[in-house]
Amino acid sequence: ERLSWLPLNTLTYDPENSRDYFVQAHWALYCDNYLEGFHIPFVHPVLNQALDFSRYAYELFPYCNLQLGIADEGQPCFDPPAGHPDAGKRVFAYYFWLFPNLMFNFYPWGLSLNVVEPLAPDRTLVRFRTYRFADAGLQPAEAQLHQTELEDEAVVESVQKGIRSRHYDRGR
Repeated sequence: ERLSWLPLNTLTYDPENSRDYFVQAHWALYCDNYLEGFHIPFVHPVLNQALDFSRYAYELFPYCNLQLGIADEGQPCFDPPAGHPDAGKRVFAYYFWLFPNLMFNFYPWGLSLNVVEPLAPDRTLVRFRTYRFADAGLQPAEAQLHQTELEDEAVVESVQKGIRSRHYDRGR
């Protein structure tokens, strides 16, 4: 419903901009990092410049959530139609997470689908699959997506090391 106005039927797979990432951390830590957007201004300088972080929003649903990234001036953005809940907003991206391990990141150029696969208690495979809208006219921001992923991996792997240290005492 939220994206019913998008030409989803025109999405085509883009193998050149798809890749796999091996992360040396527990899969749930990776998902937790995705769900917690407060780190963006501190960890993702390029992404933070593209977003108006003061307008970043979260919406919670059963078994999923939506993070709404609002574009800063001059950045590519969606133009939701009149009557839409996001009409008048400069939506940079719709970030959907579906329990337990799927991420659907919709951008004006298309979709970055991320599948998080546990390999071991401290190893995770993240499959980035890129799909482009037929007439988007924009190229996937592959370099930016890749850089953001590497920044996230560094944080998640650091947390993994921290919870494995002798100083960490699990909660509850």
